[in-house]
Amino acid sequence: MAENVLELTDSNFEAEVIKSDKPVLVDFWAEWCQPCRMLGPTIEKLAKDYAGKVKVGKVDTDANRDVSMRYGISAIPTVILFKDGKVANKFVGLRQEKEFKEVLDAAG
Repeated sequence: MAENVLELTDSNFEAEVIKSDKPVLVDFWAEWCQPCRMLGPTIEKLAKDYAGKVKVGKVDTDANRDVSMRYGISAIPTVILFKDGKVANKFVGLRQEKEFKEVLDAAG
């Protein structure tokens, strides 16, 4: 896991995401998912670019089924921006960095 990217799990999701005082960008992914792997460097760059303003984390959907089911993750990669503990934006599929930056700049 990259330096600024949190590893989110069923057990720490509530504390790290729902109770966060900052917006949180969460990447739902799996090791076997090729588009997820292609999105990885973008997520890591966003984590670095927005360090201190936005928390960025990844949820391995295979290992953390409770959180994945709670948010209806049926296709990966899915990236959700949480603000004040609620879903603010949801992206399904491989997206470009500028799409994430637009919502992160608006959320900041």
